[in-house]
Amino acid sequence: MGQDLIRDWDAHLAHEKRRSEHTRRAYIATAERFCAFLAVHRGGAVDARLLKSLTANDLRAYLAERRAEGLGNSSAARELSALRGFLRFTGGSQASVPQLRGPRVKKGLPRPVAPAEALALAQDVEDNARQGWTGARDFALLLLLYGTGLRIGEALALTGAALPLGDTLRVTGKRNKTRIVPILPAVAGAVARYVAACPWPIGKDGALFLGARGGPLQPGVVRASVRAARRALGLPERTTPHALRHSFATHLLAGGADLRSLQELLGHASLASTQVYTAVDAAHLLDIYRSAHPRA
Repeated sequence: MGQDLIRDWDAHLAHEKRRSEHTRRAYIATAERFCAFLAVHRGGAVDARLLKSLTANDLRAYLAERRAEGLGNSSAARELSALRGFLRFTGGSQASVPQLRGPRVKKGLPRPVAPAEALALAQDVEDNARQGWTGARDFALLLLLYGTGLRIGEALALTGAALPLGDTLRVTGKRNKTRIVPILPAVAGAVARYVAACPWPIGKDGALFLGARGGPLQPGVVRASVRAARRALGLPERTTPHALRHSFATHLLAGGADLRSLQELLGHASLASTQVYTAVDAAHLLDIYRSAHPRA
């Protein structure tokens, strides 16, 4: 019965959610591990009835076992996101998914969100949206923020004239300064999927991202969805829509991008605003060193 549920969920991920093969493999592997654990932990066949009877203690026991196997914070967020989606699909109790405490982070410098955390966040927001099309919208928006480094205000100011997204996008930022940012195929695909699902017409002069009633999407709605997913996945409080912009910058810098190019991509008027990311990157590397080095 458990395998039947997993197969049905895999088909749902492929055809309804249009998840990539890589993401589906990771999600299905999580569901299989979880069901195998439940078969031993609860001592019986795993079916929809058992999933509905799960308690927070069952989930904590599973996560404790995974932690003992070396599961880190980012991977834990991905697993929780997968389990929330699986339980939602099978009719299980999402309320039984415990909230994890994210790692404590000193205030001051903006800290990047790990790629796995960013993807888990976007997928969880989509999976738990009230309507399918608003979930596709939020997934596309968060992927756009993470993939381009746009400010949330810049993304919500985009109009239907930007469609269909190509390899680049012209953005108007602060002080009406325009810049060109590259668009990844995954971002363009997510936006196209949202547009196809949106029940409201998207005019060339109207907002690209629409709210539930057809008006322009408000940033508070996005922040609320991210806040709920962040808490459910145990991600740090710093995990906000704007943090995705910080992550874009930090990851590019770590990948070898020069400050001038990064300044142009972010739309900073002054190079001094961009230079903060050199400190962010150094702090991030120090965190990695401290967590990995036995004598740190």
